Amino acid sequence: MTGTQPPPFREHIPNHMVWAILTTLFCCLPFGIVSIIHAARVDSLSAAGDIAGARASSDKARFWAIVSAVSLLAIVPLYIVILILAAASGGH
Repeated sequence: MTGTQPPPFREHIPNHMVWAILTTLFCCLPFGIVSIIHAARVDSLSAAGDIAGARASSDKARFWAIVSAVSLLAIVPLYIVILILAAASGGH
């Protein structure tokens, strides 16, 4: 036990990869891809010791996943309104 030091504490920085992938698949593809790109950077930046960069990428991954999900919530009602208006006008 002498001469061994415990590994230094590393702050866990979430990469939000699961949310990035889910929002890419089920919400808005372009915003989800941006989220995946930032999520993929988190772990490598953290391992390299760039904690500030890892936090920034984590925040961006979360932000773009939220934007992707919210865009779906905005697009679906708009699509429904367009369908209703098209049906009301006789589909022409």
